[in-house]
Amino acid sequence: MPSWKILQKYFICFLIFSFLQATILGKAMALTVGEEREIGQKLLYQIRLAFPLLDDPDISQYINELGQEVLEVAGIQYFDYHFNIIASTQFNAFAAPSGLVFFFSGLIEKMDTEDELVSVLAHEIGHVVSRHIAKGMDQGAKISVATTLLALASLALGVGTISQALLTGSLAAGQAANLHFSRKNEEEADRLAYGWMKDMGRNPAGQESMLRVMRRINRYTMGNNIPQYLLTHPYPEERLDYVQSLIAYEEKELEGLKQTDNFAFLRIKYRLLSLVKDGKVLRNFLLSGLANVTIDKNTRIMLYYGLSQLDRMEKNYESSKENLQKVIDFHPNESILLVDLGIIEMEAGKQQVALALFRTAYNKDRNDMWATFQLGRTLFELKKYAAAEKYFKEVLDDMPDYSKVYFEIGKLKAAIGEKANSAFYLAKYNLYEGRLKLSKHNIKRALQESGLAVEHKSEIKKMKEVIEKLEEN
Repeated sequence: MPSWKILQKYFICFLIFSFLQATILGKAMALTVGEEREIGQKLLYQIRLAFPLLDDPDISQYINELGQEVLEVAGIQYFDYHFNIIASTQFNAFAAPSGLVFFFSGLIEKMDTEDELVSVLAHEIGHVVSRHIAKGMDQGAKISVATTLLALASLALGVGTISQALLTGSLAAGQAANLHFSRKNEEEADRLAYGWMKDMGRNPAGQESMLRVMRRINRYTMGNNIPQYLLTHPYPEERLDYVQSLIAYEEKELEGLKQTDNFAFLRIKYRLLSLVKDGKVLRNFLLSGLANVTIDKNTRIMLYYGLSQLDRMEKNYESSKENLQKVIDFHPNESILLVDLGIIEMEAGKQQVALALFRTAYNKDRNDMWATFQLGRTLFELKKYAAAEKYFKEVLDDMPDYSKVYFEIGKLKAAIGEKANSAFYLAKYNLYEGRLKLSKHNIKRALQESGLAVEHKSEIKKMKEVIEKLEEN
């Protein structure tokens, strides 16, 4: 790796540690809900800067819709939850203060079903609902979030000795215990997750199978090689016994629960793996799966989806389309596959073909923000700016935290000569990406240029207030 990239990673870890330590150090009394919410808002911007988030609209919609499904049965909440996926091979997930929940792609790689994913997602929500994080921070004079985020940065970024030295120093300050949930915490979160899965009509057998995976990984890892998730969420053996006892007690009651359709989960899983794993390794894994005659038809066909994604990334467009067509033939009613096909055609230079596919997918499901975003991008490439902006604004209204849509609108405004409004959207983009200096620069440009939309002026005032809060520490 180039030395400048290594230095950049060292610097990011240092910034995380410095910022969070300054933010969270304070009076050693219990965190109020308001304090936890404020910390969470600040962390959200910093996490976007520190971690490579996989937040394309289809990925973000999927994980957030699953999260909302849990929250609907979990009852009234103190916080607005945000669910994100981090590009990392690490076997990890993390709930930060005020409903920030993060999954590492390496954890999803080990899952086989959507119910397994929901079980971990519900477990993390259980920690937030029970305020285990806030209570742990009480014991650490409000510094435990800094310690935890630094640990995650070290794992996710693979920085090495400098970040490890910082981590060791912070742990030596007496924070190590706060990185671990207690047996009581884990049992409470598991119990909540179990009950919520039943309320959702999902079989808690997915929770059991995920705990089996955790137990297996725990048994076959030694010393410092134990995954961070099993360090912060320990006792997989006891947790598995507990959940199995619940399932055995309610065996008759659980028999009527329907089996979950895993199409959406497997599509997202292989999308993620094609983005983060070595292509040769992933291809061998997928081909090995196809050689296994014991797997069910749906699981088998989705292996072709993974191959299609790999082929597209390697610019083997005809092979990509052939593999994807097998999936479309098996799942003819899944309109999102038309978006995948349109992306292949777009990258192959067939813009009009792609546009038709995106329109078809959009008309079949107006709530599909992946189709909507791709429509906007294609129309922009065709210089149909007014039409493109319409679709970008739809994505913006539905997913205001999706930073890339601000970038696309910024490019569009620049293309039609609206310099002030272009700078405004780029300021929003950089703010959501955690690049405060660039955001301030864009704000200055937006105010200097003529033609800034009236509604953007009041929004700039709010942006300045957010930046000031983020910088005051």
